Amino acid sequence: MDLNDILKSVKEGKTDLETAEQQVRGLGFVSYSNIAKVDTHRKNRTGVVEAILADCKEPEDVVEIARVMVEKSKRALITRVSAIHLEALRKAFGTDKLEWNSRARTVVIHDGTPAPRTGGVVGVISAGTADIPAAEEARVVASEMGCETVAVYDVGVAGIHRLIPELQKLKLRNPGAIVVAAGREGTLPTIVSGLVDVPVIGLPVSTGYGAGGGGKAALLSMLQSCSTLAVVNIDAGFVAGAYAARIANMIAVAGTGKITEEAEPEEKPVEL
Repeated sequence: MDLNDILKSVKEGKTDLETAEQQVRGLGFVSYSNIAKVDTHRKNRTGVVEAILADCKEPEDVVEIARVMVEKSKRALITRVSAIHLEALRKAFGTDKLEWNSRARTVVIHDGTPAPRTGGVVGVISAGTADIPAAEEARVVASEMGCETVAVYDVGVAGIHRLIPELQKLKLRNPGAIVVAAGREGTLPTIVSGLVDVPVIGLPVSTGYGAGGGGKAALLSMLQSCSTLAVVNIDAGFVAGAYAARIANMIAVAGTGKITEEAEPEEKPVEL
């Protein structure tokens, strides 16, 4: 039963208001045991997919929560998947309808239904090869939210000449937003933001060591950027991908592709 069914039932006098109120309150989530209330309506409500964070969950709980998601939403996205979780998921769902991304440590399970396509385009850039896992998590999330994704990896500031030709190729795909993942000093998002005319999301990565290691220097550098950036938490690939996809999908819905400045009004000669 969805909201339209409930409203129709009230209109036809088949359901009283008190019952309808209880039904509406129960829309959009399914309780599993006494440990989870699966938000199956989140994508419809907020535009962001519900994801199952496997970290700190028992493998059997991840499996059962994924079953609920696939039953209600046709697809389930699982992040931070360990080897033990992956083994349990493969045993429960097989491999035909299970997509494992080893770099991102994500699993997508589906009933054969492909992810919807929205027309949104998200670019994903990594400074170094070590930053790819966080970038890949962002890419998978954006893809599950309906976006085409374009990846450009290992173009960091230590060899900035690598960035320019790849950025030109990326701009031809007209992305609505770009995620830039960088560890160590975290400079790349600032540079990219100064070269493109679309929103850039800085994704600090916990690569690097010594003073400012673990992504702290990268995070602070992005927060202090002189370019205009949105910045997510360290290693928050899910958040970066979701935020970029929300922007790209809104642009796709608007159908404008890019914001253009209004033309200057034509000056008319002054009559004396």
